[in-house]
Amino acid sequence: MATNRLIHRWKRAYGPHRLHLPVLLAAFALAGYSVWVLGFDALWNRRVWWQAIAVWFAAAIIAHDFILFPAYALLDRVLAAASARTRLRVSPLNYIRVPLLGIGLSFLLFFPGIIRQGAATFHAATGGTQQPFLVRWLLLSATMFALSAFAYAIQSLRARRRH
Repeated sequence: MATNRLIHRWKRAYGPHRLHLPVLLAAFALAGYSVWVLGFDALWNRRVWWQAIAVWFAAAIIAHDFILFPAYALLDRVLAAASARTRLRVSPLNYIRVPLLGIGLSFLLFFPGIIRQGAATFHAATGGTQQPFLVRWLLLSATMFALSAFAYAIQSLRARRRH
């Protein structure tokens, strides 16, 4: 009985699942241990400050939390509202979300090649150029949307047959 009251008080005061705080503390402990093992010098480049891991990490947090997250949350709300207004049997929302997620993640992966960053190093290591990166990414993006459209068409036909 006392344990249930304690758990109820904890949930009311803290909010999330009871494992949230221990997992969060473990993640911070792991991050602290990583900094301790690597040393601060590994995270900060004294010669060229903008190449420091800490700077890139902070920039990634700022870019994601203040720019990208609001942008794709707004886009998702617009897509959800547009999907709710249509009277389709199968919602196209996830058939748009999934390829957009794949396109965004593959863009992050191929971005240095697309903008030809490190072209000399890439050429020295592989003997090739970075010229085909943009075309390949665009083809990959088109393929993801085509596969998603094909899956949506199949689901729409199946839903039409059921009714």
